[in-house]
Amino acid sequence: MARFVIGDELGNIKTLRYLPQPSSDLPHTQVTTVHRKRENDVANPVQALATAAQHSSPDSLLAASFADGSAFVSRLKPDDTLEVIHEWKESRLQKKKGHKNIGLALTDTAVYTCTSNGALRWTSIAQFSESQSVSLPNRLFDWKLSTSTDFFAYGGDEVDVSVWNVERAFQHTSEVVKSPASDSTSAGSKKRKRNDTLFPGEIWRAKNLPNDSLGLRQPIRITALEYLSSTASCSQLLAGTAFGDVRRYDTRTARRPVADWKQIGKVGGINAITKGLSENQAFVSDHGSNLFCLDLRNGRIAYSYKGLSGAINSIASSPTNILSTSLDRYARIHSVYPLPEIEGQQQGDKGEVLEKIYLKSTPVAAVWDKGTSSGAEEKQSEDLEGDDDDVWNEMNRVDDDDGGKPAKRRVVK
Repeated sequence: MARFVIGDELGNIKTLRYLPQPSSDLPHTQVTTVHRKRENDVANPVQALATAAQHSSPDSLLAASFADGSAFVSRLKPDDTLEVIHEWKESRLQKKKGHKNIGLALTDTAVYTCTSNGALRWTSIAQFSESQSVSLPNRLFDWKLSTSTDFFAYGGDEVDVSVWNVERAFQHTSEVVKSPASDSTSAGSKKRKRNDTLFPGEIWRAKNLPNDSLGLRQPIRITALEYLSSTASCSQLLAGTAFGDVRRYDTRTARRPVADWKQIGKVGGINAITKGLSENQAFVSDHGSNLFCLDLRNGRIAYSYKGLSGAINSIASSPTNILSTSLDRYARIHSVYPLPEIEGQQQGDKGEVLEKIYLKSTPVAAVWDKGTSSGAEEKQSEDLEGDDDDVWNEMNRVDDDDGGKPAKRRVVK
C-alpha cells in the first residue's frame, strides 16, 4: 500500500492511501486529515512538504512549510496520526512582498528550508535549538537537495542553475550573496559584466545558452529542478523553464546543458519535474492539464496521461505508482510502465489514471511518505493468507492407499 501526504490551500494536511487490490474491509483509497487549520484562523496554504523514513521506527518524519513562513517537523504514525515535535518561523520571509517557500528537504538529521528571496535555513533534528541560515540569490523558483544530501541546487528568474556544497555553504553564514543579475551594469553601460565568479560554497554554475538567431541574449527562467544523480565529482540534473523546455545538465561535462529539449511543456512552461521509477525516465507537468512521461535518452515523450481536466501543480513518485494533484481539487493515482530497453522502440504499455479522488479543497503539494508497508496492508495480507488456508482445508484429496477414496486434508494444529 502506498501512502501519500497532501497539503492544501487552507493549511490542512491529509494522507491518501492507495490499495491496488481492495478487500471488503479496505477500499481502493482512503483519505485522512492529519493536520487541520484552526477554525478561526485565516487560510495559511501549505507551500512545501518533505518526508523521511526512520530506520529504527515505523513512523515517518514529515516536514511542512506554510505561506506565512511558519514550519514544523512531525512524526507521521502508521495509524495516520500526526505528532508535531518542533515548530519555527522564517522571519526573512515577507508574505506582503510576494515571498514564498520554494524548497524543503528532510533527512534523518536535519531540515532544510529555502524561500524565493534566498533565505536558506538548516535546523538540526537532534537538537532543534541548533540552526544556521545563509542568504542565497533572490528571485528563486526552485531549490533541491541532492540524494546524497551533500549538495543543493537552485534556479530562478535570471538565476541560472547553480550547485553548492552544503557544508561549505553554511561556513559563510555571515556573507550576503547577491543575485548574479544584480551585478550587471546599469542601463547606460555599453557592456554587460560577466558573472563567472563563484560564490563561497558554490561549486558549479550553468552558463546561459548562446544568443538566438537574431543575436539577442536568451532570458533565464528556471522554474523546476530535479536531481537525477549526485556524487562527489558529478551531479546530473534536470531543469524546466518557463518556455516549456527541459534541459539536462552534467556538471562534470560542461556548464551548458548536455541536452536541451524544446517545447516539452505545452501551456505556460514547466511546472513540476520528478524522477521516474526506472532509469532514463522522468515525469513532467506544465501549467495546463498535461502530464508526460519523458524518455531521457532522446527527450521524446513516451506517453502522456489522458483525461486530466485540471492544471497539474505537484507530482509525487512512489515505488509502484505516481500521484498528481491539480487545481480542480482532485488527486489522481497513475500507473507507470518502464521504457523500452532499446531506445527508439515503440512504447507498448502506457500509463493511465487508476483512481481519482476529490479533496474538497485545492491541493498544492504532495509527497510519498517513504515508509514501509502499513498495518492496514499487513492486515489485508494476513486475511488473504487465512482465506487461502480455509480453501485448502476444505478441499478433498485422493489418497492412493485408500483405493482412490477421497479424504479430508489433514490439518496440523
